[in-house]
Amino acid sequence: MSVDVLTFGCRLNAYESEVIRRNAAGAGLADVVVVNTCAVTGEAVRQARQAIRKLKREHPQARILVTGCAAQTEPETFAGMAEVDRVIGNDEKMRPDAWADTRNFLEGRPFGIGAEQKIAVNDIMAVTETAPHLIDGIEGRARAVVQVQNGCDHRCTFCIIPFGRGNSRSVPMGEVVAQIRRLVDNGYREVVLTGVDLTSYGGNLPNRPRLGQLVKQILKHVGALERLRLSSIDSVEADRDLLDAFATDARLMPHLHLSLQHGDDLILKRMKRRHSGADAVAFCDQVRALRPDVVFGGDIIAGFPTETEDMFCRSLDLVDACGLTHLHVFPFSPRPGTPAARMPQVGRATVKERARRLRQKGAAALARHLDAEVGTTRRVLVESRDSGRTEHFTQVRLNAPIEPGVIVEVALVGHDGRQLIAA
Repeated sequence: MSVDVLTFGCRLNAYESEVIRRNAAGAGLADVVVVNTCAVTGEAVRQARQAIRKLKREHPQARILVTGCAAQTEPETFAGMAEVDRVIGNDEKMRPDAWADTRNFLEGRPFGIGAEQKIAVNDIMAVTETAPHLIDGIEGRARAVVQVQNGCDHRCTFCIIPFGRGNSRSVPMGEVVAQIRRLVDNGYREVVLTGVDLTSYGGNLPNRPRLGQLVKQILKHVGALERLRLSSIDSVEADRDLLDAFATDARLMPHLHLSLQHGDDLILKRMKRRHSGADAVAFCDQVRALRPDVVFGGDIIAGFPTETEDMFCRSLDLVDACGLTHLHVFPFSPRPGTPAARMPQVGRATVKERARRLRQKGAAALARHLDAEVGTTRRVLVESRDSGRTEHFTQVRLNAPIEPGVIVEVALVGHDGRQLIAA
């Protein structure tokens, strides 16, 4: 074992883990496991701690280094674990010199040092730029993920992520285009643009370009790119160029994952969101008019503080009103230091039950989508030898092994409730 990285959380973390692996190996680190954590829920932090203990049992001689959002927001929590040798901040983890410092730290100190000495975490709010990190691809993945933005300027009352990521900052368009061209030259057929608040792209750059302008520049200047996909977006920030790109260029995939969070307007206000339920429905209708085959996914929180049964039912209704297909359900988890943690809480049993009902609603919506896909022909990007995803990000089980990374046209003959089945 040289440098292994265990990744929790979002696509952005997956991208950053590849940069971490490269930088840590380049710094001469060996026999280390880097745990790149997520802080979106208390459960995510618990899972990271559990994984760290398991890693140490299975690899007692390895040095364990912890980074990511949970390490940034709760450094003392991880530094206090006997299994952990170093806690590295979210900004530091992307800098080669930080990994060289970590190598020197590990070489100069024995196992079992004090918790405070383990922490290498600076003030993330002082970070004002996001440097491009040119990578050749992501190990083991058929599609490449490109970070174009980091951080968030909004302060949703439930969210701890701005304190793990800092304020919004973006990678200049020319550098993004250069990275995507390099990935395509290396054989990638699909690229996913990702960020913490992707639709805030460009706010800190000269002339303040928007996400739609970036998308159009990529499609214009990387002609060999076959598929461009967006990670989660905030519909209230979608700009005219972005909508125009959806309407006019088939290489921009007809799949959007929306940060919706709830269907009730009062709860949305208490969340400090910037849209209403009607705004969300209107956006989906607008995009569907431009691109009739578009498929929507969405994040929805169940059991937010003060949520009544009627309020919750408006989230159920939103699934149908927006025509959502891929649903990500989050049982509300109070994060210390956020305003929502101080609001009147819904009982945990009720939170879990409402999350179950939302997931059930999502499963029914997915089943309807799968039913409608049976009998069609789709182009599938092969992810593993026996599965891949359509343009709409719907998973397909292939009937014969195919080399990952290629795009094949398949007839869809059935489904199992979770994925389509190819002929």
